[in-house]
Amino acid sequence: MKNPLLIAIIFLIPSFVLAQEIAHRRTTKLMGSRFDFTIVAKDQVTADSYIDMAIQEINRIETLISSWIPSSQTSDINLNAGIKPVRVDQELLELIERCITVSRITDGAFDITYASIDKVWKYDDSMTQIPSKGAIQNSVAKIGYQHIVLDKKAQTVFLKQKGMRIGFGAIGKGFAADKVRSMLKAEGVKSGIINASGDLTTWGKQPDGTDWMVGITNPLNKDNIFSWFPVVNAAVATSGNYEKYVTFNGVKYSHIIDPRTGYPSTGILSVTIFAPSAELCDALATSVFITGTETGLNTINQIKGVECIVIDDKNQIHTSKNIELNKTQ
Repeated sequence: MKNPLLIAIIFLIPSFVLAQEIAHRRTTKLMGSRFDFTIVAKDQVTADSYIDMAIQEINRIETLISSWIPSSQTSDINLNAGIKPVRVDQELLELIERCITVSRITDGAFDITYASIDKVWKYDDSMTQIPSKGAIQNSVAKIGYQHIVLDKKAQTVFLKQKGMRIGFGAIGKGFAADKVRSMLKAEGVKSGIINASGDLTTWGKQPDGTDWMVGITNPLNKDNIFSWFPVVNAAVATSGNYEKYVTFNGVKYSHIIDPRTGYPSTGILSVTIFAPSAELCDALATSVFITGTETGLNTINQIKGVECIVIDDKNQIHTSKNIELNKTQ
């Protein structure tokens, strides 16, 4: 459901050394996506050892949560939908519990049972008309976070209906970035950035003692940064739908589908979320796309520590109440 705009996250990282520390970087492919690691350390060998640890941790997480890996606990949950509860690691149980909480907050706009959808909307130029109302309704018949049953004592997860599925495509990379941040901080790494294909989380400061900064661009003019923001021990994610959509009767229908109705979202080009965790950024970006600018920003304004920037399909910028755009001219 999430299409990250890598170009929208631009780092202001100095290349000089201060106090014998420098930002060391490595890019690799993990969880089917690009990951960029920036670690502030005294030398490359030290930084590499920490990045190797991070990669190992992300691979572990993917083995646990990926619905594409048959041996994962998530796949086991899906396989036993409507049949029996599945015992899972506490880590996965807590992740699912947090997802359900966000689903309640967003009135189901974010829902990990979205994986149950029948894909009736096609974005490969093969569609010649809007799917029928019946086909759209049937496509979401098995979606519903209310049908996820958690038993904390037994440490089990049960999907009530056969054919139901859960998936973490909308938050998995953010979850992994947060886990790596926590692990590296515990290992004594004082500063760094994990950028998981646009799901970015930071801690500490740049080698010169200043905050990490991100530049937000307009999705229709990727070369133009309209504002810089500090990201202090927090996360940011930018998502967009301007490249993947279908048009009928002059209306653009994005690839981001409302799990409650089966209809694509309309009216928004990109959403940027600032929050304490990348996982939360991911989930809320999806929900704002679906609920629209007014409802989405109203929800964000009620969540402490979370801010949002929305660019609508008329190229207008909207922000949550506590954001001040530091425009660059």
